[in-house]
Amino acid sequence: MIYVLERPATGAPRAWFAYDAEDLIERVADRRGLTPWEVWDRRSARELLAMCGEQPEAAGVAERLPALCALGATHGWDTPLYRADALLGRGVLAAGALDPLDASAAALDRGDLQATIWPDETSAILAFEDDTLAAWQGAGWRARHALREQLVATEALADA
Repeated sequence: MIYVLERPATGAPRAWFAYDAEDLIERVADRRGLTPWEVWDRRSARELLAMCGEQPEAAGVAERLPALCALGATHGWDTPLYRADALLGRGVLAAGALDPLDASAAALDRGDLQATIWPDETSAILAFEDDTLAAWQGAGWRARHALREQLVATEALADA
């Protein structure tokens, strides 16, 4: 499981989980009123062209879909292209790999909210147990408590 801690500028922190990266992307999209592919996506230029019912070899495809054909010509038809609007800008595709957890954290973060994502229960438990973690200092005890409650709810941590 993936664990998420949201710390709003005002109000109570909230912790929640996702089963895997795909579930995380969908939950983040729901929270932000986005589509999942705006949070994170990976497609090749060939796949994007196929979504339009076209193939690179089709006659006149470069005139009908010049931007997609330019992507294929520049990066190769089968190179994975990544989209993460919060990291790259709206609708931008890049050839460099982008982690879906990083993209999800960026989509969650905004001026009035900070988010931390742990990729598994072990890292979330280690963070919870780390008394020196800056996020737990001062009023951060509320955030730490929210994470603890989520770890207990998912039975990653015993309620003692």
